Amino acid sequence: MTTLSSATPRPVKTIQFVRRGEVVSVENVPPSRTLLELLREDLGLTGSKEGCGEGDCGACTVVLGEAQGDAMRYRAVNSCIRLAHSIDGMALWTVEDIAPTLVASRTALPPEGALRLRPGEAGSAAPAGEEGTPTLAASRTALPPEGALRLRPGEAGSAAPAGEEGAPTLSASYGSLLPEGAECCGSEPAGAGLDGTKGGGVSQSCGLQGLRLRPGEAGSTAPAGERGGIEPPLHPAQQAMVKCHASQCGFCTPGFVMSLFGMYQNHVCKGEPITREMAQQELSGNLCRCTGYRPILDAAQLMGSLPPVTLDETDLLSKLEQITPVAIGLEAAFFYKSPRTLAALLQQRAAHPQAQLVAGCTDVGLWVTKQHRQFEQVLDLSQVGELRRIENSPRHIAIGAAVTLHDAFAALVSDRPQLQTFFNRFAGLPVRNSGTLGGNVANGSPIGDSMPLLIALGATVLLMSVRGQRELPLERLYTGYRKNIMAPDELLAWIKVPKASVDENLRIYKISKRFDDDISAICLALNLHVEGGVVRAASLGAGGVAATPVRAVQTEAALLGQPWSFQTVQLAIAVLRAEFSPISDMRASAAYRIQVLGNLLQRYWLESQGVQQIDLASFVLDETA
Repeated sequence: MTTLSSATPRPVKTIQFVRRGEVVSVENVPPSRTLLELLREDLGLTGSKEGCGEGDCGACTVVLGEAQGDAMRYRAVNSCIRLAHSIDGMALWTVEDIAPTLVASRTALPPEGALRLRPGEAGSAAPAGEEGTPTLAASRTALPPEGALRLRPGEAGSAAPAGEEGAPTLSASYGSLLPEGAECCGSEPAGAGLDGTKGGGVSQSCGLQGLRLRPGEAGSTAPAGERGGIEPPLHPAQQAMVKCHASQCGFCTPGFVMSLFGMYQNHVCKGEPITREMAQQELSGNLCRCTGYRPILDAAQLMGSLPPVTLDETDLLSKLEQITPVAIGLEAAFFYKSPRTLAALLQQRAAHPQAQLVAGCTDVGLWVTKQHRQFEQVLDLSQVGELRRIENSPRHIAIGAAVTLHDAFAALVSDRPQLQTFFNRFAGLPVRNSGTLGGNVANGSPIGDSMPLLIALGATVLLMSVRGQRELPLERLYTGYRKNIMAPDELLAWIKVPKASVDENLRIYKISKRFDDDISAICLALNLHVEGGVVRAASLGAGGVAATPVRAVQTEAALLGQPWSFQTVQLAIAVLRAEFSPISDMRASAAYRIQVLGNLLQRYWLESQGVQQIDLASFVLDETA
């Protein structure tokens, strides 16, 4: 077991997690410290990058594993907005961890910049012609200038003709090659690449480089003297990126690799092929600004055909069982509290009403990274067993406040399949893997996408405290911009969503600057019941048009009991545009929001009449060579 200590002397519990098959313990971590800060600054794992600091770009993606019965469940998450303490009791993988035959630790690697000297070369301890492991140059002082490459005889830039024996020539710049001894496993001879060209270069910062281990070397799985060439050091997720030339600057590459690793564990290892559509959906939370997405999507589909790499889940589960949960009596003494039962959560909420309540931290995390807030106390409800459940009854679906967005959306889609495309557009997969539906509702952002839908569906929320509980319609939860009616000792425990009825006609429209991974400028959900040509029931939820998510009560009244006709719709459009007074901001002007709000009601009418327009949700762009 590895134990590390932070310099902050605070009464916070020790974080324990499994990494590389070992239980790691980190002490005295402040409650507001992010997982990315822990990785980069405390553990020296700099492969994970910080790009946006808000969960949009995916450069910081890591994978978390949790026991689910007798198996493991893997989730790619954004480490930049995830609080470090929230991974206590889980398994963690970073881009440094997934290559199967790389040397296991930094201490076993040669010094930065060291060259691997062949027998007979200057500085080598072995005479020419002697077999064995190459010697490492002792210090930087004996090395060529930083960035210099060792060119083999016959290579472009080498002073030695092809076939001549002797020390390799040194090149003046990095060019497109890897350092000596850090060959890319995707390198192919000329003409052997996927596109008929030589393998492209790999950035020094992309996490794809690594030493190729010869049989018998430390970290190699093959004994000395065994034939078969040098072992490939990369995981299929990494190797596929190399083979498909899917990295240029390399800054985003570790995040893409980790999202691919999550896909590999959740799909490839279960015998499920990765389709183009699946790759697009699950990589929507990772942004690349130079390579382009085609080769990255190619890599996602290629990795399943590469030599398989599997994790020892039995050993992982055994290691996770070694992590001892904090005793209930000791939990109250810590600055970061993570109770396991609902009763303990409510007691601690009553005792510490000033503590910051968190679940997935996909919103609160931005308060830390963007507003530089520091929390003296944090109350984390994500491990409360009762609130991690989804309960199905004949009339409704009850979703606990600790259920992730991914799982909550899956439950709602099972009842209303037409919601799948809308949910795919809710942030990116790493955010949906970490954030919770309860947190999205409780935060009450006026542009939170789930609330207009839940309002249109007639959802209710269950608030709980040690004093009891109360249930109310979701739209009545809010009193102003990010303000709600909850008492200091209360919390949102459950969201109850009525099941679909055969006569409902539900549509939800999201307008944003980007189709994927973007925040709404406007969101409108409409759920009407039309019988005999007359509107018998109408429920409309809107976002981005007021200080809170709202129900369009005046528009509902204008529709209810009226004939479902063009004239009725035109009157309702006028009412809807007059019902709200949106603001202008970076996403849209007030005038634009008012105009589009009415347009969306007209679109709903046209679709109800069978009109088929171009819809980005179903639009497919054919690829050409």
